[in-house]
Amino acid sequence: MARAVYPSLRGKKVFVSGGGSGIGEGLVEAFVGQGARVAFCDILEDEGRALAERLAMDAEFAPSFHACDLRDLAALEATIGQAQGVLGGIDVLVNNAARDDRHTVEDVTPAFWDENMAVNLRHQFFAARAAIPALRQAGGGVILNFGSISWHLALSDLVLYQTAKAAIEGLTRGLARELGRDNIRVNTIVPGNVKTPRQMQWYTPEAEAEIVAAQCLDGRILPVDVAALVLFLASEDARMCTGHEYFIDAGWR
Repeated sequence: MARAVYPSLRGKKVFVSGGGSGIGEGLVEAFVGQGARVAFCDILEDEGRALAERLAMDAEFAPSFHACDLRDLAALEATIGQAQGVLGGIDVLVNNAARDDRHTVEDVTPAFWDENMAVNLRHQFFAARAAIPALRQAGGGVILNFGSISWHLALSDLVLYQTAKAAIEGLTRGLARELGRDNIRVNTIVPGNVKTPRQMQWYTPEAEAEIVAAQCLDGRILPVDVAALVLFLASEDARMCTGHEYFIDAGWR
């Protein structure tokens, strides 16, 4: 299948969080394929280094991997600073990292709450704040935050993840208003159920078939499908798109 090429992304300086596996891996590969300069971080060091090495073989610009635990805000800020040094700035920030732990309401302690907010919500704001000076210096740019369809569908056993992901849409609206006059666009990507190794641990073949049956379209959503939407919103083709949620869910209802 032929995919779109965006001339405006060639040479752009892109930072992706959680880029070592799953959707994030697909995002890193897609931006590298567009000729962008890419830095990405992940807590999964082996996977991140292996991805960077694999993509470097054919890349116009070899991607740069940075090991980082996003729960540590000082480490996050330092990592974004290092990435700016490698890339020469930042034009696009993709806040992708998250972890959809299953749990019951009774499982939640104050510490568990704080952990989930740190993994799924807090770092998106602080990553954006760390990148804003570089985006302003570049004359504008793009911040793409990852939400989730889970709270729109009220799926079970995901209360904290859904709380965080719902808040991200509010974060996006607020940042879009605050940063719009700086020519910085901010949007939320809302994926449906994307077929990744992590997601497949939750589903039997029967459960997977139920998801497809609930979609308007047949087939499973893949990371490359999510990346196609991300590339568009990061490109100049989407220059007047900001402050909104964009779904890639095959019409899951």
